[in-house]
Amino acid sequence: MTQHRILLIVSGGIAAYKSLELVRLLKRQGIAVRAVMTESAREFVTPLSLGVMTEDTVYGDMFDLKEEREIGHIQLSRQADLVVICPATANILAKMAAGIADDLATTLLLATDKPVLAVPAMNVRMWQHKATQRNLAQLRADGVTIMEPDEGAMACGEYGPGRLPEPPAIVERVCAMLGHGFNPALTASPRRPDNAPLAAQPDFTESSHRPLHGKHVLITAGPTHEAIDPVRYIANRSSGRQGFAIAQAAAEMGADVTLIAGPVHLATPPGVIRIDVESAREMLAEVEKALPADIAIMVAAVADWRAAEATDQKIKKGGGAIPPLLLTENPDILASLATHSQRPGLLIGFAAETENMVAHAQAKLVKKGCDWIVANDVSDDVMGGANNAFHIVTAQGVESWPESPKDVIARKLMEKIADAVL
Repeated sequence: MTQHRILLIVSGGIAAYKSLELVRLLKRQGIAVRAVMTESAREFVTPLSLGVMTEDTVYGDMFDLKEEREIGHIQLSRQADLVVICPATANILAKMAAGIADDLATTLLLATDKPVLAVPAMNVRMWQHKATQRNLAQLRADGVTIMEPDEGAMACGEYGPGRLPEPPAIVERVCAMLGHGFNPALTASPRRPDNAPLAAQPDFTESSHRPLHGKHVLITAGPTHEAIDPVRYIANRSSGRQGFAIAQAAAEMGADVTLIAGPVHLATPPGVIRIDVESAREMLAEVEKALPADIAIMVAAVADWRAAEATDQKIKKGGGAIPPLLLTENPDILASLATHSQRPGLLIGFAAETENMVAHAQAKLVKKGCDWIVANDVSDDVMGGANNAFHIVTAQGVESWPESPKDVIARKLMEKIADAVL
């Protein structure tokens, strides 16, 4: 049977990072993907990262003569069975509705004779704006399929319709439009029921390409929220993206992965058992339940302190003195694992630093009793950004890695871990 092919156009919204997961899941379904990125999309996802996922050239420049001679924008627009714009920003939807072709992406959309699926993602106010709704009505009249966005919390802090649908749902829609048999097991995101054995996790890849097959990898990710009262809490800026990327890379390498996640709005990587928690104490309890593990990677940015006594009612602001907030120290999950009777064979901690990264990480390595410390500089929006840079600190020395997309860094780290445990 001829393999179905899609042309994926990635436009410049914060949800662009999900295009990497979308490509991976499409390929699991046996669908080939070729990608085009707008200029603004490159501010969120690198062409290198998307190229690694598609295993193909990523296009973006209308005036790249080498590409134009070899393929041509007309040919590129018609080689696929389906064109998918994901995420589709308000800007690109407006251009499509008006027939504007001022870059490679919009030119391809104007030149294609294939079905088009737009998957919008934008701020709730932009989604509800009359201009956007007018553009959507025009596109529907023109034959473009619009996948309705999800409703929920957004990166900007608002809540409502406008969130990009989760990649598995997009894959299911793509398969339906192609008439391509959809296998839900290949996009499933299982969660462990209480006391369920890890063996319940489905097998997603061939064992011959799984260097961590049979290994249990335990990962923590995201922040913790420590209650002050029913509406306030102590937290940090961790997005959880690096930990989720590491979990995804570990699963792809065949590991049985348990991901203990703080409060984040991220899709569960396929093949990963996810357990959600709020506080540091809850995270420690779930980590201990998940033992034994061959490898533990403590990526979560656990709050160092919590309120000594969280109140049952909201603390009111009065006209007098500011009420004191007494703090107490949270449990040290990494140090607890280092002395645990079921200590993982390889125990890795993370150190988010704003200065003297290597020196602080070396001190933490000794203090915590772990095997590696992964140090990174969080002084420049790394916690919410798409890229990261690592210093791997061990008793043998320091290995520094340049800034790269978080998924690329994750894969590189898991390859290093596989080399260390095999």
